[in-house]
Amino acid sequence: MDKQKYNNYPMAISQILGLIEANEIAIPEIQRPFVWRKSQVRDLMDSLYKGYPTGYIIIWKNPSVKLKNGSLSEGKKVLIDGQQRITALMTAIAGKSIVFDDYSEGRVKIAFDPFAAISNNPDAELFAVQTPAHLKGKRWIPDIAELFKADFSSFKFINQYVADNPEMDQEELHKVLESLKNLQHCNIGVIELDASLDIDVVTDIFIRINSKGTALSQGDFVMSKIAADEIHGGNTLRKVVDYFAHLCKDGTFYNKIKEKDQIFASSGYLGKLEWLKDDKETVYDPECDDVLRVAFMHRCKRAKLADLVAMLSGRDFETREFKEEIVESTYKELEAGINNVIKEYNFNQFMLAIRSAGFTSKKLVNSVMAIDFAYAVYLLLQESKEVPVDEIKSLVQRWYVLSVLTGRYSASPESSFAKDIRAIGENGVKAALKSIEDANLSDAFWNVQLNQNLTYVSSINPTYQVFLAAQNFFKKDSLLSHIPVGELVNLGGDIHHIFPKQYLVDNGFDKHDYNQVANYAYLDTPLNIKIGKKSPKEYLNEALNAIKGSQDNSFKAIKSEAEFIQNLEDNCIPADILNMDYNSYQEFLEARRVKMTQLIKQYYYSL
Repeated sequence: MDKQKYNNYPMAISQILGLIEANEIAIPEIQRPFVWRKSQVRDLMDSLYKGYPTGYIIIWKNPSVKLKNGSLSEGKKVLIDGQQRITALMTAIAGKSIVFDDYSEGRVKIAFDPFAAISNNPDAELFAVQTPAHLKGKRWIPDIAELFKADFSSFKFINQYVADNPEMDQEELHKVLESLKNLQHCNIGVIELDASLDIDVVTDIFIRINSKGTALSQGDFVMSKIAADEIHGGNTLRKVVDYFAHLCKDGTFYNKIKEKDQIFASSGYLGKLEWLKDDKETVYDPECDDVLRVAFMHRCKRAKLADLVAMLSGRDFETREFKEEIVESTYKELEAGINNVIKEYNFNQFMLAIRSAGFTSKKLVNSVMAIDFAYAVYLLLQESKEVPVDEIKSLVQRWYVLSVLTGRYSASPESSFAKDIRAIGENGVKAALKSIEDANLSDAFWNVQLNQNLTYVSSINPTYQVFLAAQNFFKKDSLLSHIPVGELVNLGGDIHHIFPKQYLVDNGFDKHDYNQVANYAYLDTPLNIKIGKKSPKEYLNEALNAIKGSQDNSFKAIKSEAEFIQNLEDNCIPADILNMDYNSYQEFLEARRVKMTQLIKQYYYSL
């Protein structure tokens, strides 16, 4: 049996907080922002006071790294689970300021009622989140952190409290205060993972941990790892990544960073993020994981974030030793990569490539992994100068569209990333893409596989999303109007059924039939209401006759029969739909799928 690779032991709260204060257990000021509700902090204090179990924390002793002079640097212990509980203890008992999920700083102050503590009522409220009422009244101790200060005098406090509350007995109060102060001596279970554990195993353990029902990711592990490293500037890099991701979603957050985080504001990084305060991009708002992944892939030429954790720990993959020079070089490359990712010019030029390929709405992007890799490809091309600048956009667009159409990064994305990064490293982006095209884009793919992909019923079907991007790219109009498809997509318009849903239901078709994506088209809502549940044969001939008669009608945007026929073609609708009813529905689906795949193929080779 293998030697057990972890220790399990109790540790007093005061000891844990002391180790953190001494920086022996690394928990930065905001490893990730504090997301517990204030009431959860109160409940934790109540559980400790009553002797209830409060769960475990998990720490990992970083591997010791070999320094240049041959000596070993002892690995620091990193808190990898239990941060919210420890942060709650730091603010409620140790009186430390913390950073909340909106990045504002402050304390969670917990009040305590000695009278409730000596009562015989099991439901009495002992602890409460401090409010102005607790400060004004005399009954509550408004902030229990005061009791844990080194200069706290029980004698003075008891005399003052009894003077304010004559009905309280001094001896009873003394017992209550001692019980309260004993919170710092309560034990919390500690699981300490051994430094000899393989990094991959530690990463897997980390990811399997659930925090409040939310599975942690490899990116979370990297963020915890770099946040704990002040020597190499990891704590600042963690903020850069976190702030960039936050600003991508909310540019107004810039002023809060400037006001609340003076240290970061003076680091020089805030200026690099200033452009995001006016950023309106909504198609791709990278999360922290995305930033780390793109930065790591294009600078370190590796894809697995577990490898990044290993390299940040100094691992030499050949000798399996841990060396300081690897830690230093990895932080240097990671910093360079992050700087590339957050650079305004790079991000905007990449998004210009994605948007000009027709992906102008978040509704058309459901493969974040594909867009991450496309960004890495863009940055690789920018740095390598492999092709002229005017070729970069085309290569990035085709790589992205190909990966979406083939589902290249849908299953085991990191393995696919690693394979492609390796191919790019050996042959360059252009040759690697050509090799992937030759292997995947056969006649069978265009004529059979894509057709099959369009038999599915979801409007977020990747093939259908590429079809809409193709319509947008070619500036095709929506059905029976001159409103571009792209405009309706961007404005959140509705996708409607060409063979109306109710019409098909009334004629015996089920959900799988009427919701096939080949039956979808963007249509202006008033027109859809006018069509109701009429058959295509009926409503399209009504439209054509009205157009021919030059009448003032709902289809007046289309001026001629030629425009009408062209509008059907723009939407890949076969012209003989004018003669179709429900008996021809399957025939319609087959014919439209062929037209849709032809448009997608034309689109791909036009990029």
